[in-house]
Amino acid sequence: MRHVSLILALAAFWLLLSGFFKPFLLLAGLGSVLAVTWFTDRRMKVLDFEGHPVHLSVNALTYWPWLLWEIVKAGWDVTKIILHPRLPISPCMIRVPTSQATDVGRVIYANSITLTPGTISVELESGSILVHALTQAGADGLATGDMDRRSTAFEAAR
Repeated sequence: MRHVSLILALAAFWLLLSGFFKPFLLLAGLGSVLAVTWFTDRRMKVLDFEGHPVHLSVNALTYWPWLLWEIVKAGWDVTKIILHPRLPISPCMIRVPTSQATDVGRVIYANSITLTPGTISVELESGSILVHALTQAGADGLATGDMDRRSTAFEAAR
């Protein structure tokens, strides 16, 4: 399943970037895709549960739109702070607990925090993430645990 998924993803990416549909170029692209798949599996040994997590594909359809909306909302908040004459920031560090079961889940959660404007993951440990927040309100929003719960549910798809 992982091989087929990787081949399809690479082929789609190649077609998207090249835009050529001549027989020779399609064969060259197919050869490239098959070579990359072979190297990632046989030589590099990274085509595994964590290297190509196809099991997360279904839940990505609900998690990514939610995360995109969170990024837009946080971006709007940061924009208002930057344009405010007094620049009302209250930077702080907060340690948020993680409830994910795997390293992939913890990385998804840490990256989701970093992608959201106004917050950045500084340190990832087994049970928590140290986060720098631009405002106390941003830190309080993380402390509610909504993003943690959603990223745990996203990871739980198997």
